[in-house]
Amino acid sequence: MNNKISITYFILIIASLVFGCGGAVKEENKNSASANSTSLHVGDEQYIKIDTKESVVAWKGSSVEGAHTGYVYISKGELMIENGQLMGGTVEVDMSTIEGDDHRSDNNLIEHLKDPDFFDVKKFPFSTIAITRVESTNDESKEVTGSLTIKGITHPVSFPANMEVQDGIVKANGKLVIDRTKWDVRYNSGKFYDNLADKTISDFIEFHITIVAKN
Repeated sequence: MNNKISITYFILIIASLVFGCGGAVKEENKNSASANSTSLHVGDEQYIKIDTKESVVAWKGSSVEGAHTGYVYISKGELMIENGQLMGGTVEVDMSTIEGDDHRSDNNLIEHLKDPDFFDVKKFPFSTIAITRVESTNDESKEVTGSLTIKGITHPVSFPANMEVQDGIVKANGKLVIDRTKWDVRYNSGKFYDNLADKTISDFIEFHITIVAKN
């Protein structure tokens, strides 16, 4: 296994969030969640299920020698909308769907990302993000705060996101950057290992998430 690899940016997650992805979504999503989107009204609140076929998380990790990118897919989730504004939500990501930018999941890099060195997918098959607060910076731009869980470890995160609600369709995109070591992903981190030289992998992972939810 070539140790000169990058880390996935994974989660979450993301999460729910809401980010713009730099790649195309697979025609067939690998997750088993239903693509049918429905909504549930509770008072003035509206819970809209995420369309898992149109939503995706793109990740980017880097090492001394360059960057690696790819995708991971949302298995289920919902957004809470009130008066046309995002108020909360949850997103679950199926970590077993990690793949490279060529949409392949059968290479050494992807297999290593699934190992205990990184995301230990057999033990922790899902990552999640729960949105706890959304603050508007203008009509479309938001500051999203939530709790991101990877490998059973939860930490608060905040990130900018853009969102549009129109004709019962929610489109959201954003970018979340995390320090992977906070979630016990320490492989070839300069914080924990000395003399790595060109084998050093950046501690930071980017997640670009695209979310589409429909009535």
